[in-house]
Amino acid sequence: MRKNWIITTFILFGMAALTGAAARGQAGAPQNAQSGNAPSERAAAVKHTQTDVGLSGYATFTSATHGNGTQQTPSNSGGGMVELRQIVSPFIGYEMTVSYNPADQAYAPNPGACALTCQNPVTKISGKSTEVAIDYVASKKVGNLRPFVVGGLGFFMVFPGPTPFGNNTSVRPTYVYGGGLDWNFGARLGLRVQYRGNYYKAPNVSSIYPATGVFTQTMEPMGGVFYRF
Repeated sequence: MRKNWIITTFILFGMAALTGAAARGQAGAPQNAQSGNAPSERAAAVKHTQTDVGLSGYATFTSATHGNGTQQTPSNSGGGMVELRQIVSPFIGYEMTVSYNPADQAYAPNPGACALTCQNPVTKISGKSTEVAIDYVASKKVGNLRPFVVGGLGFFMVFPGPTPFGNNTSVRPTYVYGGGLDWNFGARLGLRVQYRGNYYKAPNVSSIYPATGVFTQTMEPMGGVFYRF
């Protein structure tokens, strides 16, 4: 229930922000047309501005961590991401994203430094993760191509499956970074390829192992399509 509330609130906020930005741009169009700006300046502004929604699939590669007697090994998987993006100028752009992927974890005593966890059994916990983020986007349109870089903040949430040893839901702040390329192949459709990284403190969903207390990162090569409004 908590998961659905967080995701729904984030999506509604993102849609409202993007819709408001687009509406302000449309409302200002007639005034700009009468303002006497040079046609070339107006054409350049229209050419670069873009509002779109994107859907991408990706693979995850997450680093293992160890600390406080715990060896934590996440399983690599695949997932999907939805983006709402608004580009105003080459240095002014933002997006809101929601992504999902399986998040299975394995916990074991850390060899040679297990302390109080030495007698704990190796524990595998299935899980699902959702990440919501707000990112800054810088881009430059060149013909049908638009290279871009992103950086932002969000929350990485892991919801574990059942285990006989107990589990905990984990929520971690995350730093998002990456970049990619858009290719417009239709009047409103385009292809988007990108690489994203997420840097956060390793989530602990086990009740019998302490958190490693170490930062980890998930690397996400991805590709998908977007629709321009």
